Amino acid sequence: MNNTILEVNNLRVSFIVDDKEFEAVKGVSFHVNKGETVGIVGESGSGKSVTARSIMRLLPSPPSFLKSGEIHFRGKNLVEQSEKEMESVRGQHISMIFQDPMTSLNPTIRIGEQISESLKKHQQVSKNEAYKKTIELLELVGIKNSEKRYTQYPHEFSGGMRQRAMIAMALACNPSLLIADEPTTALDVTIQAQILSLMKSMQERLGTSIILITHDLGVVAGMCDRVIVMKEGEIVEEGTTEEIFNNPQHPYTQRLLNALPKLHEKKEPKKAPLNNMDFNLSKPLLEIQSLKKHFDLGQGEILKAVDDLSFEIYPGETLGLVGESGSGKSTTGRTILQLHEPTDGDVLYKGIPITRLSKKQLKTMRRHMQIIFQDPYSSLNPRKKVLDIIGEALDLHGLVKNKEERRARVEELLELVGLNKAHASRYPHEFSGGQRQRIGIARALAVEPDFIVCDEPLSALDVSIQKQIVDLLKDLQHRLGLTYLFIAHDLSMVKHISDRVAVMYGGKIVELAESEELYSNPQHPYTKSLLQSIPIPDPGIEKKKKRLLDKESSANKYDVQNTVLKEIVPSHWVAVPRHEL
Repeated sequence: MNNTILEVNNLRVSFIVDDKEFEAVKGVSFHVNKGETVGIVGESGSGKSVTARSIMRLLPSPPSFLKSGEIHFRGKNLVEQSEKEMESVRGQHISMIFQDPMTSLNPTIRIGEQISESLKKHQQVSKNEAYKKTIELLELVGIKNSEKRYTQYPHEFSGGMRQRAMIAMALACNPSLLIADEPTTALDVTIQAQILSLMKSMQERLGTSIILITHDLGVVAGMCDRVIVMKEGEIVEEGTTEEIFNNPQHPYTQRLLNALPKLHEKKEPKKAPLNNMDFNLSKPLLEIQSLKKHFDLGQGEILKAVDDLSFEIYPGETLGLVGESGSGKSTTGRTILQLHEPTDGDVLYKGIPITRLSKKQLKTMRRHMQIIFQDPYSSLNPRKKVLDIIGEALDLHGLVKNKEERRARVEELLELVGLNKAHASRYPHEFSGGQRQRIGIARALAVEPDFIVCDEPLSALDVSIQKQIVDLLKDLQHRLGLTYLFIAHDLSMVKHISDRVAVMYGGKIVELAESEELYSNPQHPYTKSLLQSIPIPDPGIEKKKKRLLDKESSANKYDVQNTVLKEIVPSHWVAVPRHEL
């Protein structure tokens, strides 16, 4: 008996860009069996998402066009189906979960109505039956108060809840095949664990086949039966999950696996700064004393984003700051730099209380304290060349005398971060994500700072590019004696770059310890829950691992969005009640 539900043969897809053809998918062939989860992995530009959207016939034409290939689903070649015929396939037989649920949910229509619409369209049920089924689906994916949630709009849901709603919509008509395109990339680690656990549970209950597209090999290790590795539009390796992880054959697969930070491995010894700084033995470079940052949300409600923080950062040190969205970690970094005006407390830089400086004094102080932003594209002016993006800081602080000296300094900075002189004449859109982040780092280094806040500098990058940026930051720290506050939600990468790690929740630091100590012997239950939720890129570990999430329902005590970890975090830490997002 044939167990295959989907078979893709010799798929070739091209795009016309500036009257030139770009072949994004080059002769891809694979199959998916009933009830199986197949992972498609690869870096940005590998063709994995184009392949997935081709199956659903969702690529816009123009600029895309199918050059050749067949897509057989349950005996039909989808390539030959009309658009009307494809409309009956989408949602009813094949569903898709997209990376960003906010852009794929209609912001003007209530969540419940969006799910009900699919039921009414494909299953010809009455309005009342569709309502009841939608309520059941919302409860099934762990959304509490489903009657109330039915009437709410997407902006009233948190990121994790929007993704749950997308899963409810995708599963509404019991599809045979579910395509999940980076379904957890934008989510925190505990919410990610819940969503993956939910998908697995739904698969077991409904017998759905899943194509999981991701660049997170830890997720693949725990979710997939087989893995397809794509590079530059081609499949370079395919095998069972155990084969791919335990005995990768292709150099590209080996490179992807080697780029992953290993959570359970000891990190490399740190190189001492070349300037012979007494690392960690001197006085603190920064002292944060009872720092608070509150936001007025209106109607008498105050959000205590940063709530009475005190800690130190020493010269040449990297202090990691981790926590989920809304924990206050990015607000902490920006308040330290005075990009947000503190509500209360002090920040001392070399003993100087910068919270009390005049605007003119603060401008001078900014030479010593810089920031690298999360999204390297949105933080770079698209209308300016790299020469002017980096040169602007030099001009602002009067660090160069003329254009020749300015260009020479910019070119020197570009070479320092692994780019070349010619890049000075280009615009941001001409660079990859990793190259843009290097430009952002060069801009931060232009004024020769001592201290840099790295605010989620890796989250928009592929894993191998993440490793390159981390290695660059470590090398620059060694050569220039830099001090970092490294903000991230990727706990694996944080361990390998940080000397100490602080864990934030609800505007508070709940635990602060040396990196190895925190990971090997976490003390606080919240830290333990974060570490337990990290997917490990090892199928053996993932199969043996017993998550708390497996023992409880999706809406359990660790559902941060719904219960704010009431059983873990003392209520007085969050003095102001939070609305359910």
